[in-house]
Amino acid sequence: MSSDEEKTVGSPVTRHTTFTIPRSITIQDDGPQQISLQRELTLRRQNSISITSPPVVDSRSRIVGEFRTLSIHVTDSQQRPSPETAKRDAAKEIADLDWHLLPRDEVLQRLSVNPKIGLDAEQAKRKLAQHGPNQVKPHKPNPFLKWLEYIFGGFGTLLLVASILCFIAWKPLGEPDPQASNLALAVVLLIVIVVQTAFNAWQDFSTGRVMASIAGMIPAEVIALRDGAQVHIPAKDLVPGDIVYVSLGNKLPADVRFVDVSSDLKIDRAVLTGESEPIPGSIEQTDANMLETRNIGLQGTLCVSGSGVGVVIQTGESTVFGRIAKLSSTGAPALTTIQREILRFVIIIVSLAITIALIVIILWAAWLNKDHYGFINTSTLVIDIVSVCVAFIPEGLPACVTISLAVIANTLAKNKVLCKSLMTVETLGSVNVLCSDKTGTLTKNQMTVTNAAVLDDQFDPTEARDRIIARAENADIVKQLGAIAGICNSAVFDVATMDQPIGLRAVNGDATDSAILRFAESLRPVKDSQADWTEVFKLNFNSKTKFMLKLLQLAPTTSKTMPAPISPLESETFSSADYLLMTKGAPDVLLNRCAYINDPLTGAAVPLTPELTRRLVAVQEAWAAKGQRVLLLAKRIIPSHTLPSTPFDDPAFADHVNLELNQDLTVVGLVGLVDPPRAEIPEVVRTMRGAGIRFFMVTGDFALTAVSIAEQCGIVTDANRIHRLAQLNRDASMDSIEKYDPNAISGPISSLVLSGSDLMEMNDAQWEQACQYREIVFARTTPEQKLRIVKEFQKRGCIVGMTGDGVNDAPSLKAADVGIAMGGGSDVAMEAADLVLLESFSAIVVAVEYGRLVFDNLRKTVLYLLPAGSFSELMPILLNVLLGLPQILSNLQMIIICVVTDVLPAISLCFEKPEAGLLTRPPRNTKKDKLVNLKLLGHAYLFLGVIESLCACSMAFWYLQRQGFMFSDLVLAYGGLPPQYDPDAYAEAVNVAQSVYFFTLVGMQWGNLLSTRTRRLSIFQANPFGPNSPNRNLWIPPAMLASLAFLFFFSYVPFFQNTFLTRGVPVEYIFLPFAFALGILFLDETRKYFVRKYPKGFLARIAW
Repeated sequence: MSSDEEKTVGSPVTRHTTFTIPRSITIQDDGPQQISLQRELTLRRQNSISITSPPVVDSRSRIVGEFRTLSIHVTDSQQRPSPETAKRDAAKEIADLDWHLLPRDEVLQRLSVNPKIGLDAEQAKRKLAQHGPNQVKPHKPNPFLKWLEYIFGGFGTLLLVASILCFIAWKPLGEPDPQASNLALAVVLLIVIVVQTAFNAWQDFSTGRVMASIAGMIPAEVIALRDGAQVHIPAKDLVPGDIVYVSLGNKLPADVRFVDVSSDLKIDRAVLTGESEPIPGSIEQTDANMLETRNIGLQGTLCVSGSGVGVVIQTGESTVFGRIAKLSSTGAPALTTIQREILRFVIIIVSLAITIALIVIILWAAWLNKDHYGFINTSTLVIDIVSVCVAFIPEGLPACVTISLAVIANTLAKNKVLCKSLMTVETLGSVNVLCSDKTGTLTKNQMTVTNAAVLDDQFDPTEARDRIIARAENADIVKQLGAIAGICNSAVFDVATMDQPIGLRAVNGDATDSAILRFAESLRPVKDSQADWTEVFKLNFNSKTKFMLKLLQLAPTTSKTMPAPISPLESETFSSADYLLMTKGAPDVLLNRCAYINDPLTGAAVPLTPELTRRLVAVQEAWAAKGQRVLLLAKRIIPSHTLPSTPFDDPAFADHVNLELNQDLTVVGLVGLVDPPRAEIPEVVRTMRGAGIRFFMVTGDFALTAVSIAEQCGIVTDANRIHRLAQLNRDASMDSIEKYDPNAISGPISSLVLSGSDLMEMNDAQWEQACQYREIVFARTTPEQKLRIVKEFQKRGCIVGMTGDGVNDAPSLKAADVGIAMGGGSDVAMEAADLVLLESFSAIVVAVEYGRLVFDNLRKTVLYLLPAGSFSELMPILLNVLLGLPQILSNLQMIIICVVTDVLPAISLCFEKPEAGLLTRPPRNTKKDKLVNLKLLGHAYLFLGVIESLCACSMAFWYLQRQGFMFSDLVLAYGGLPPQYDPDAYAEAVNVAQSVYFFTLVGMQWGNLLSTRTRRLSIFQANPFGPNSPNRNLWIPPAMLASLAFLFFFSYVPFFQNTFLTRGVPVEYIFLPFAFALGILFLDETRKYFVRKYPKGFLARIAW
């Protein structure tokens, strides 16, 4: 509310004046624009991944996306009612509301309010207590519960229990001689938990920030009718039933049903819908969907013209604005594919740890504590259980996952691909269906008019200009065509470039209007054509109506000669008081509204007979078959006495224009525009197909145009052999439909084209058949149908990627597994999307490749961590419990391996380059191809784990034997040492032997690292050190040296020797492990050789 309108509560109210703005209704144009460097930098700041800070959340754009999605779901709920459930979602709840359907008097009666008196004080007080204050409060999760989630997430629960057990084992179970090593282990585990908690908190830090700017979108005060007087009251005190007054500049304080409006009331709903221009208010229902009807004013929207009176129907979090804000801030996103895989891995590891721990407890209680009492006391048992947990859990995995995803995201950013979510990167590698928009994505978005026609008299722009210059007999019909092209157009030339040639001038507008504007300018200066007419009404083009319309009158300065597009024959009857309606749009939409057509020879309007229609459609289809976008230009003279007395700004006038005036049109001509495919697109499509991804086109263009462009792009193999709706059996049973087989060679016909009208008629059986095609073109689709396409493929287990750049694309982008927005698109689309392609669509190839690389590298990371960080740590515990041997690796050394020495080499695997053939294998089947499967566990445990454990055990017990402690005396001893052994010397020897085991594992992990970095290729084919190697990884050498440095640091620093009981080892025990590492590398190289040589052999079948 402006300062001059602010009053104290209860003060008299000054009536506000209103003003009139030109009648204009539009939905934001979806055409992508060339983005500047500043625009790119802004997008990077808002959407890119940063390790130090979370991404910026654009709350306004996000709310628009939520509103668009909610509106479509409401319409779907009304058209296809679903069974009642105990907990209905927001869309179902809104669909059930009927405030917009009821007569005005019934609404007032239901709310118990008199429109002349309003609510009395007692009523308002009672309703305020019932409904609560009119406030949209940000959802504030319980911070205590939130931090519990951070702490206990992933392996946190198990680690925390293990830490507590260590404290208990130290005291009181360790009394009277508590072991400092148990306390140290407890503290180290707590440090690990703190680090993991910090990672979890950082990843979640950016959630719930959408509400940050909500408060500024709702007014502080409002004018309401209370006790028969208009008073200012705080907006938070509004209740259902309040009569509120809305004037110019006011934000609507709640959801209201209009009961009285001025003829020029307009509401700017951009905060919710993203629509660039305001819509008129009405007291009558205009749409069955409450979110779209004009007799409902939604909270947070702005009155930009006129005034109105409304009755409050919903307040606070019950308003549409409140529901959307709640959805935006509290809606838990579905788990991404990689999150599901990590969760599954956590469950597997935790289950194995608990199982082994239970086995140890049972063995101790049933056997060891009875037969070998004192060997493992209660304190030692607790530490053994902790050791099992520590051994199984790869504590360094969370850091590796986060860094791996961030590395890939930053790599993609260098390729002009911005990732908004770390976890979404891998999902793109699993995509098996990619639906791409056409204009600006597959094509250059550089429209050019190449053909024009009056009926079937075809000519190009040059010939059209020549006809006018030569004053040919048929020059007048060309002038009419050029006049409508220039006047009925939303694009305008940039004034600063008007001195340049037409082709070089900058144009503000979408690509289609810009091309037509240039065509019109080449025939006659557009400003001269526009100067002859005065616009009184306009309907802008949108994706639903698919046409643009203007109603005009002659300008007062017009000369006596009637200007185009009035023909010489029409000038005899056309008077200055009459109106001319011009329209431009899709032929299949406008042709049904036409009754006449200009004769190409005489220029006279003649009845549009079926034969003339056939000739016109033949031209349209011939152009469309060449990939041209075809638009029809038409006109109609409206005598002044036939217009209703309704003001142009009255909502009823828009309906009258659409239903009555925009009929019986005269076809002036056709224009054909070409937007050539980008040069790189055929190769992109070929690469995606080679990667096993079905590549579909989804466009609003005419079917023939779409198919032609699709054929040029390689999306359709043969446009002459293509199926349509008629080939989809409506009565087919689901069981009889052959499912899509990605490995099958495509048959003679594998293409399908469906239009938006086809999608509306299809049943489940036809959708099932459609989803099995290898090549599909969806033409003439609406945003609602785009969303339906995504849902239908997802229903059949597909991982869907969807591209889009407009406000109306937000629902389908949000619904897709991976939403992909173009950098020149709307902010709403980019907020809804997961990836933003800043430049060429060809970057999608890099994105898919690195999306797959994420999964491959994470598998390599897990495979590297498991042998030493899991299996080889478990073996000392099992040998201790089952065979009575000393525990040959301390618990603290287990932790050091997991969170220190193994972490940097594991992270270095995150920097591995793609292996050859990454884009020639099919997408990962999310139901079958798991991050951790039996093959990987078998390779980690039975191959690498067994070798490392045997070598490490051999080295440790060899050291003990050299010190005089024979293995035969230790096995099955269960703590009972022969009398000749000195206990203190034995304890010190065991400490050194534990360090020998420690050194052996760390050294052998070098061989594991070098062999695990490739799945099939030899180290000589993928040399990590070669200066010219495509698989060079400069992170591996420093990571290997760092692990060695940490090994010496923890083993030789006196503090750690005293606290952790680590020791230095003889020199031979330092170098021998690296020989073992070479042995692991040699064995794995041999395995890979046979896998490559015999791809269907036994080793290849069990290869990870």
